[in-house]
Parts: sequence; structure tokens; C-alpha cells
Amino acid sequence: MSNTLSALRRFGCAALLLALAGTVCAGPQHAITLYDEAPKYPANFKHFAWVNPDAPKGGILRLSGLNGFDSLNPFIPKGNSADQLGLIYDTLTYHSPDEPFTEYGLLAEKIEKAPDNSFVRFYLNPKARFNDGTPVTAEDVEFTFQTLVDKGDPMYRHYYADVDKVVVEDKQRVRFDFKHPGNRELPLILGQLQVLPKHWWATRDFAKSSLEPPLGSGPYRVSKVDPGRSIRYERVKDWWGKDLPVNRGYYNFDAINVDYYRDSSVALEAFKAGQFDFNLEYSAKDWATGYDSPALRAGKIVQENLVNHNPAGMQSFAFNIRRPVFQDRRVREAIAQLFDFEWTNKQLFFGSYKRTRSYFENSEMAATALPDADELKILEPLRGKIPDEVFTQVFAPPVSDGSGIIRDQKRRAYQLLTEAGFKIENDKMVGPDGKPLAFEFLTAQANLERIILPFKRNLAELGIDLQIRRVDVSQYINRLRSRDFDMVPATWAQSNSPGNEQMEFWHSRSADSPGSRNFIGLRDPAIDTLVEGLIRADSRKSLILHCRALDRVLQWGNYVVPNYYVDTWRVAYWTRLAHPETTSLYDFGMMTWWQKPGEAEVAPETDGAPAEQEAH
Repeated sequence: MSNTLSALRRFGCAALLLALAGTVCAGPQHAITLYDEAPKYPANFKHFAWVNPDAPKGGILRLSGLNGFDSLNPFIPKGNSADQLGLIYDTLTYHSPDEPFTEYGLLAEKIEKAPDNSFVRFYLNPKARFNDGTPVTAEDVEFTFQTLVDKGDPMYRHYYADVDKVVVEDKQRVRFDFKHPGNRELPLILGQLQVLPKHWWATRDFAKSSLEPPLGSGPYRVSKVDPGRSIRYERVKDWWGKDLPVNRGYYNFDAINVDYYRDSSVALEAFKAGQFDFNLEYSAKDWATGYDSPALRAGKIVQENLVNHNPAGMQSFAFNIRRPVFQDRRVREAIAQLFDFEWTNKQLFFGSYKRTRSYFENSEMAATALPDADELKILEPLRGKIPDEVFTQVFAPPVSDGSGIIRDQKRRAYQLLTEAGFKIENDKMVGPDGKPLAFEFLTAQANLERIILPFKRNLAELGIDLQIRRVDVSQYINRLRSRDFDMVPATWAQSNSPGNEQMEFWHSRSADSPGSRNFIGLRDPAIDTLVEGLIRADSRKSLILHCRALDRVLQWGNYVVPNYYVDTWRVAYWTRLAHPETTSLYDFGMMTWWQKPGEAEVAPETDGAPAEQEAH
């Protein structure tokens, strides 16, 4: 008894009793991370490092949208919702764009995770209010979750499938219990929940598309709607969250207007004519030549490349290895040899792209060197089941001199095909089965043809027949879902913390699922093992090692023809706007920008009349 009392005095009654009960858990925290490592910012931080906390408030930000809208409900699978609707909602937590996967309190001022990740508890900020003055409560959180699962887009049911129940503990505490412990991602995923007002939706049908401005608790409210043409957001001057550390330096414009245009070409002309202020450019050709205008030459428009540290993932032409013709790795490698990236980049993209080589490109998770001792511990049990090159070579796509003459690559491709039993007959590459090597490239994008045609010519010079099949979007989606294709353009985007989505990309269980992104048709037990190990990783270091191991096995499988990527955000803006000197690692932070004091919005130029006529 005396030993017990001594222990109680030394460590504290509550802590010891919890330990004796076996239910020790970390107390409520201001931030949570994927692997329980310390967040970058302490509990008493004042603002994020990448913002200007003294940015002036005021002015108007004018943006563009494409193809119109007919709904203000982005949570249901009906209608085409307007852009920037996230501005009217607050989330339980704020996902830091400067850390791999860290979330700081927003609506929830504190977050508490079970040690085994079997539940997460959110402590709502008592100051949190919807924009009609009604407090945000735990009942609103429960209502939001149940409504999204029952009536929202089907993705929510998949996203939250491991949630067993939601428990309203009191007015400002809500707990999510999970069906299975050990799900590290789910507490952070739930933190991204945009909370809806239960009292407002009580008299409305959530499942119906609507153009009625919804109520939220965020920094802006919808003030004007012109269906399909424009939407206006106005800053909530008495917004409850304006002084929170996660919001300092954000949301500086008094109003944000979004005008809609028929296509990106029309929008670009409107931008140059001064009809909106900011443009994020995706086209290398337009970035190189499309912005030439009197305004640019007069220094009124700025073109700027901001460094983007987000993983680029894999952009590629993907083989469907369900097809017999692509089941030999040597055939896939031979075809990949004949895509001339250097010529394509020089002639079509003004040299603006880099070659993709990794499924986790532009990140520390990419396999760019031979495996070290720790990674070999993951790979060695799979020796003999994965390509031998994984252990001895660093994968790299072929490199040409950009002249368009690729003799070395053709020689290598011919060698591989010969080893696979192919031969030339009547100028055709013929396989061991006597059938010519021929396949179809399925696409719904007309602008891809200028990239595929040079590839087609290179293949034809080796007797390989590539047919380009362009179909409408609905047919393309149906053929993709039914796996009725030979080769398609495919992109696998990656986050800074890859996890459960990798099952849908590469695991055997997703090969026959019409909704999965296992376009390749992978059914490889070794890859399954690597994917499962990645998901079970219990530290950032372990995650990186598993990503690299998976990456190099996928690389040497030659399942795709790697394409290209860009590691910057290409932003163009009128000089009335300003932005912080630094940006976060993973976002250019449009909502941290501001209008320079004394600067009025730009009057549209008269030579922009054609764009104005074609707008919307």
C-alpha cells in the first residue's frame, strides 16, 4: 500500500489510474501529425511563416472559371458546382501546406487521438459561429458526417468507411470511433470535414442541386449569383476565426469575383485584356508565347514561376497488361524506348518540362539511387519475384539528343523485341504467334494527338502499328471502366503522405474493380506485399523506404511510357496584386495575396473586345 501511495504522489493520481486501466492516451493537442511526430509550429504560435500577418485588407480579386456552373452544393453528385465554394466553409482542422501531413486546430481548437488510432476526439472552439451568429456545435459535426455519408457523393461512403459511429459527448466535444484500430490517416481525414449548419439544412433537401447561397462559417459568404456566368463572394467582416493563428495573413480581399469563360483560350485573351487578375497556366505553349500583349510589354502583367515541392506522381502512357501483347516486359520496354521526350520537349513544349522517371517524382520518396541497407531489408525477401535490376541498377528512361533521330533507342528496342521472339516480315514486326505487333491508343483529348503522332512515326519505323482512337468523354469513361483499351494516357497523382489510395493504384484486389485506378491490370503478389507494407508504415522514415521500394519495382516493370512534369507553378498576374516573399512548400497560397493599397482594379482594354464578346 505504501508503494502505491508513493507512486500516486510522484506521478499524479489521474495518470497512474489511467495507466493501471490500460487506457493511457495523449491529451488534447493543438495539432496532429500522421506519425505523432512534433508539428512544426508550437501551441502558442502567432502565424505561419509564409504569410504576411500585416497584409492590408480590402480590394477585389477577380478570377476565371471554365464551362459555367448550375449548383452551389459541391457535396452531391448532381450538377456542376461553382468554383471557390470552399471559402464559405470552415473545416475542423487546417491542413498545413508546409508539412507532409500536419493539421492544426480550426473549428476544433484541440484534437485528441487514441494511442492505437481507434478513435479521434475534436474539441470545438467555443467562439466558433456560423455566419448567421449561430454557434457551431458537436451536433453540427455529427449532422455533417451523417448527411455526407447518406446523401452526399458516393466517395464519402468510401472515404469514411472505417468510421463505426459518431458520438456527441457534449455541446463542444465530438468523438469518431473506428471499426479497426491502427488507421493513422483517418483522424486527419476527418479533420478536413467542412462542417454544415444543421439548423439551416433542416428546412432544405440536401440531395437536390440548388442555387440558393448556402450558410457556412468560413471567411466569405456568397453575395451574388449569375447562374453559369459569375459568382461573387464577400468577406465576412465579423468572421469568428479571423484572429486564429492559422488564419492570420489569409483572406485579405473584401470580395472575390469568378467570371466564367467558354474555354481556356478565350479566358487567356480576357486576362490580357484586364478582365481578371490572376491566371494559373498549364500550357507550356501558352506560357512561352500566349501572354505577349501591350500590358505585358508595359510591365503591367507579371509572369512568375513559383517553386512547387508537391510530388508530381506519374504522368504516362499506360499499358493494359491484361492484353496478351503487353504481358512480356521486354515488349513494353521496347515500345517505351521509342518515345522521344527530348525532341518533344524541345519542339512542342519550348523546353519547359522535365522527364518523369518515378511514380513519386519530385519528392524524397522517389527511388533515385541504389537501395540502401534499410531498403534492402524490404526488398530482399522478394528477390526472384521482382526484376533483378531493382538490386543492381538505377532506373532511367532513354535519353536522345533532341534531333529527332533516335538510332540508339531503335537499336535497343529491336534487340528487346528479338529476344522476345519477334521478327520483321514484310516491313511488319511480327510476334511468335505470327501476329503483327499492333495496338490502339485510346484518348478523349484532341490536344494529345500532336504528342502521340511523333511517337507513332517512331513505332512505324520499326514495323509497329499504333492506331490513335479518339472518342467522346462518355465513351472514353465507359471503355476505361470496362478495361476495354490497349494504351491510355494515365496520371497517378501522389500526396506527401501516400497511404490507402495505393491499394487502388497497384494492388491485385483493385485489378477488376471498374472504379479503381489500376488501369495497368497489376496482379503481382510482390507488389501487393510492398503496397501493404507502405500502408502499415509506422514512421516517416519507414514510409519513405517503402515508397522507394515500391517505386523501383514499378519502374523496372516497364508498365508505362513515362511522360513529363513541371516543378513550378506558372502564375501570371496584374501588378495591382502582391504576394508574400516566400511561399509554403506545397501551395502558392492565393488566399495569402492582397491588393496593393491605392490600386484600383484594371479597366478592360479596348483591344480585348473579342475576348469580351466570347466570354461565358
